[in-house]
Amino acid sequence: MAARPSTTKTTPKAAAKPPVKAAAKAAASKATGKVATPAAKGKAAVTAKAPVKPAAPTTVTLKDLSAGLAGRHGMERKQADAVVADVFASVVGHLKSGERVRINGFGILEVKDRPARMGRNPATGEAVQIAASRKVAFRVAKDLKSAI
Repeated sequence: MAARPSTTKTTPKAAAKPPVKAAAKAAASKATGKVATPAAKGKAAVTAKAPVKPAAPTTVTLKDLSAGLAGRHGMERKQADAVVADVFASVVGHLKSGERVRINGFGILEVKDRPARMGRNPATGEAVQIAASRKVAFRVAKDLKSAI
């Protein structure tokens, strides 16, 4: 079956200015973050800026790190996965034994003891004893701080 030729003719003027529908206008205002208000008696339309949410940051996983490592150094992906996993396992092992881990250009990881203290229950306001605990503290290196 042959395709039928179009019976409507378009003039160059009509082709240059396609009709704009209300839905297209709404989509354009949504994309720009501006809300258009109707014009009153020949006055220009007033636009108000809608609050724009910042984009969620992307999350880089160990798999992403090892894939980048494999690509940069021409190694197999499984081998790069093993190297990255071993590095982080080594860092965790040193922190468990109470040692400080200093990574040049990145920062210092260390375990700090938090003493027991008194706190307050925010719902009732009564005093609560908070037990002593240990936490991992990170201090950013000067190089990284200035780069960010």
